[in-house]
Amino acid sequence: MTIFAGKKSIKIFPVLQQFIVSRIVSKLPFVPNEDQRSLIGKLGSFLLMRQASRLFLLKGYAGTGKTSIVAALVKAMQDLQQKTVLLAPTGRAAKVLSGYAGVPAYTIHKKIYRQRALDKIQFGLNDNLHTDTLFIVDEASMVSNQAGDNAFFGTGRLLDDLIRFVYGGRNCALLLLGDTAQLPPVKQIHSPALDAQYLSSYGLDITEYELTQVARQALESGILFNATRLRNQMATDDVFSLPEFKTTGFTDVTLLSGGDVLDELQRAYDEAGAENTLVITRSNKRANLYNQAIRARILWKEDELSNGDMLMVTRNNYFWTKQYEGIDFLANGDMLEIVRVRKYHEMYGMRFVELSLRSMDYDWEIDAMILLDSIYTEMPDKNYELGNLLFQRIAQDYPEIRNRKQLVKTVMESPYYNALHVRFAYAVTCHKAQGGQWKRVFVDQGQVTEDMLGMDYYRWCYTAVTRATEKIFLIQ
Repeated sequence: MTIFAGKKSIKIFPVLQQFIVSRIVSKLPFVPNEDQRSLIGKLGSFLLMRQASRLFLLKGYAGTGKTSIVAALVKAMQDLQQKTVLLAPTGRAAKVLSGYAGVPAYTIHKKIYRQRALDKIQFGLNDNLHTDTLFIVDEASMVSNQAGDNAFFGTGRLLDDLIRFVYGGRNCALLLLGDTAQLPPVKQIHSPALDAQYLSSYGLDITEYELTQVARQALESGILFNATRLRNQMATDDVFSLPEFKTTGFTDVTLLSGGDVLDELQRAYDEAGAENTLVITRSNKRANLYNQAIRARILWKEDELSNGDMLMVTRNNYFWTKQYEGIDFLANGDMLEIVRVRKYHEMYGMRFVELSLRSMDYDWEIDAMILLDSIYTEMPDKNYELGNLLFQRIAQDYPEIRNRKQLVKTVMESPYYNALHVRFAYAVTCHKAQGGQWKRVFVDQGQVTEDMLGMDYYRWCYTAVTRATEKIFLIQ
């Protein structure tokens, strides 16, 4: 049986629709409320639509059950021998989605792009060879469509390329899943992949549903109670006063004074582990201060780098993965653990370290070199300045190359020029944390002034709060 109808006429639509609905409901770990039942009914109808360009846009607040329902949908379709492909914008988000659905999930980039040649860092759009397949993209609020964000990938516009890829397959459809209260892509004021009007410009037949009813059991969580309060304030544009977080009656939300932070961090590391604990800050400068304090006073690391240190890639890198099958590139935001510190170098007035690294989201290890000078940079522009300066210094080694094109090619083949740009990953900004989940999350809002208040600030708070699955600590 093929659920996707294609061009066939379905005379038993109501029966099939109810059958699909019952299968999805049977996979839920709870009894769905009225809002959720309505959504499941629409999903059942969507799967039977004949339109070749059908898209389901599912939006929902934290605690409304959208992820659980999509997980149940995936499991139901497996039972019915229907095909799904799960995607997310980042490796960490894909890992979270896979954990919910119980099947592998991939980054959008890994699925829809392919490297044009091994000696080039240009990725073209892949051919979609899937048929009768539902593509499900979680954390769609993060999907950008701004030119230049993905310069080495396809057209450079991720949403354009995603749409083109999915509907390039025979009888394929797309389900976009996300939360409009979260932060939009960097440098954008809204999330295009969650905007039905924007999506309709592709000529798609859109079914839209927004879950708004927070499950009663979800509100027993202080994390979700406070997230819902923030979301309700955003809905009424009540965003020009400091949010009031409710902690009384909840064991999973704690207001924390600055002097108690390190003690609570130590407890979180002991109980949940470093990989399941995160500090979220409003700036890279604050993140750097936390990273230094955590390494020195909690992890007791005296060396600049040590085995077990957690790093985050801050710039896409295509050089070090060439010799490893199945690893196309290291993406901005990838989380890595140092397995072994190998050798330090000083070259071109900068410092480099050879490392063995383990992905914290996938099952692989690689050897690579990092640019140690990049580890405490505070602004993205500084990384670009470092890269440009390094290029100029390496180029001076080749005075005999007069052809500019050949010189650029030679420099770009240097392992030093291709050294990874990284930061420590114990504390990160909210954009870097988006899409991931941690058991213990510490939120440092910094000094909030009146001119900082508004929708962007509330989105930041909401996104930060909803990164925690067990406990959140709000630093005062």
